[in-house]
Amino acid sequence: MKEFDYIIIGGGCAGLSLAYELEINDKLKEKTLAIIETREEYKRDKTWSFWKVYNHNFDDCVIKSWNNFTINSKDNSHELTNKKFPYQSIDSEKFYKKINSKLSLNPNVSFFKNINEINSKNSLIFNSIFEGELDKSKLWQHFQGIEIETPKNIFDDEIINLMDFNCDQRNDVHFFYTLPFSKNKALIETTWLSDLEDQNLMDYDLQLENYIKNNLGIKNYRINFIEKGAIPLFYPSFNNNNKTINIGSAGGMTRLSTGYTFLNIQEHSNYIMKNINKIEKINKFSLGKKYQFLDKIFLKVLKDYPERMPKIFFDMFKTSSSTIIKFLSNKSNIFEDFLIILKMPKWIFLKKLF
Repeated sequence: MKEFDYIIIGGGCAGLSLAYELEINDKLKEKTLAIIETREEYKRDKTWSFWKVYNHNFDDCVIKSWNNFTINSKDNSHELTNKKFPYQSIDSEKFYKKINSKLSLNPNVSFFKNINEINSKNSLIFNSIFEGELDKSKLWQHFQGIEIETPKNIFDDEIINLMDFNCDQRNDVHFFYTLPFSKNKALIETTWLSDLEDQNLMDYDLQLENYIKNNLGIKNYRINFIEKGAIPLFYPSFNNNNKTINIGSAGGMTRLSTGYTFLNIQEHSNYIMKNINKIEKINKFSLGKKYQFLDKIFLKVLKDYPERMPKIFFDMFKTSSSTIIKFLSNKSNIFEDFLIILKMPKWIFLKKLF
């Protein structure tokens, strides 16, 4: 069986981002790479969205950028504007096509369905796959989104609705999310922060239908695209050898309080590329212990006081737009962290701290 210098397990967002970073920086000229991916074809299956606080390689895959966003509760709406950090959405199909077109030109890069097809004994392995079934009783962000198109221009495509809590909470945390790509096309998503054991929360089709009809007042539309997913809001433990480096969500690149992952993957990929020759000896890349600590407390509150979360989220966004964006994107300083903490209900958070 053939040997490879590098193996990437999982040819999704994290695996392909790393492969692309290595390729465009000439790290695969004299090295071989095997990518293990089971899918038969690459097509649009996700929409990745984030505030652009870190430069990335995929501006040409961005569907649209916005500088304005709102947060809604049942009683109030708060609008923020930020020119410095645009909110961007990436079409996964464009992302896959760009990367695979580039990788196909390099004979040192090969795709396989199963790692057993190659000799991995002496390879440096990057893993983006969770092994086994994760605990459904823990906290997850699970969602379904649909891209709808209307015959008439309905949407204001200059502003996104980041979180709309004006919906049935069912004793958990629930909000809707609307990204208008044009005046007659938008991605609308129902999102839950809960465990995965309650099947009653997963009537996503009905939730979206009711929200579009009753909250948005849209009766006539067609569905162009459907996406569904579940992001673990916890870090699974791994027992890997020194030759394996976890990447993507498996490598702790998901910000647990938000579910944001895409931009963290790009930063991690760049870090690996720059240090590829000594990657086994240097410090592990992470989002920072500060954010892990704050997120741990935040998620404890979320789990035990779900009825308080719409107001807590709403109040967080009463700081300046740059402060909240940097905090949610792991780029805040101590002063900005303090401004966010001041917006939290002190007694509840102190109870969870101790």
